[in-house]
Amino acid sequence: MIQLQSSGNYIDNKKKKRKKSIILTIVALFVTVIVLAAGILYFYYNKNLGAMDSANKESVTVEIPIGSNAESIGEELEEKGVINSGKFFKLYTRVTGEGNFQAGVYQLSPSMNLTEIIAALKEGKLFKKPELTLTIPEGYNVPQIAGEISTKTGYKKEEVLKVMKGRTFLKELSKKYKNIPDDIYKEGLYYPLEGFLFPATYDFDKKKPELKDIVDKMVEQSSIVIAKYESDMKKSGYSVFETITLASLIEEESQREEDRKKISGVFHNRLDQDMKLDSDPTVKYARKDFGVQVLYEHLKVDSPYNTYRYKGIPIGPIASPGEKSIEAALKPVKMEELFFYARPNGEVIYTKTLQEHHAIYQKYKDEWKVWHKEQ
Repeated sequence: MIQLQSSGNYIDNKKKKRKKSIILTIVALFVTVIVLAAGILYFYYNKNLGAMDSANKESVTVEIPIGSNAESIGEELEEKGVINSGKFFKLYTRVTGEGNFQAGVYQLSPSMNLTEIIAALKEGKLFKKPELTLTIPEGYNVPQIAGEISTKTGYKKEEVLKVMKGRTFLKELSKKYKNIPDDIYKEGLYYPLEGFLFPATYDFDKKKPELKDIVDKMVEQSSIVIAKYESDMKKSGYSVFETITLASLIEEESQREEDRKKISGVFHNRLDQDMKLDSDPTVKYARKDFGVQVLYEHLKVDSPYNTYRYKGIPIGPIASPGEKSIEAALKPVKMEELFFYARPNGEVIYTKTLQEHHAIYQKYKDEWKVWHKEQ
């Protein structure tokens, strides 16, 4: 007797075949997508790793500022037409662990591949010797910086100061560097950019660059350094402007590295106890007389810069603080002392009481008279 297959089994087999066909189709599509994605990634990788234009040997000047990170370097290289993608540069250097790029002015070419460009930036290869090297020491104030620029470039000091005070130019800088505070426009400041012309060595590819370019570089570097400490500044309870101001006092008061955070500790103690900071450099700055010894009669000068007359952090910075002084302002050493006395030899003596401080002052005060005579 012949037994026929039931319709139910037939339908089930048909469903199984259809299901198998769908699975195979999905697998095939998945494999195709993977292959296409791999091909695209391979193309993208090789395109960005290879030369922008292997036939173009033209030299391109690329400047890498002090403190630049992979992102800003990538953007600069892409903008100058040396690489295809700044974002790929950032990603590639992060994945491969490449870093320690040297600041400077480079002569690169679109014919160079990414590996060659990275090697050049790391080792200083193809470095173009700067036409002008300008060094601004830590603790210089605006008049001193203007004098240094004048000496190195031939511009008159008055010209430099005029550019540094120009409202239109200042607005341009504020728009460009968002973390430079609006406090620089505060009424009563001697110089708007005091404290925000970062002390460092700057290279230029012209013997006499535009003054705005020189100032812009210094403000840019300030912006870069401030960005590193913005979270600490928010936690400190003091504004960016107040932090830079306090850092400028620490810069002027400390001759030795080990004293920066201790002096900061004393200043923070005095601020916490609503005491005047009593900082001699603020008196010199208030009087615009930076070289003389501070005498008792000088302490009476009526100026918002004078911390012998007014409590709290003064109206604005009195010099350009280096990064270590900025860090010290944010990370003071915890200590009990409320006073310190700096000797001409660089030693700083810390005391807890006014009586102890006066005793130290009487013991060493004549050293400063001798020191000033010898200068």
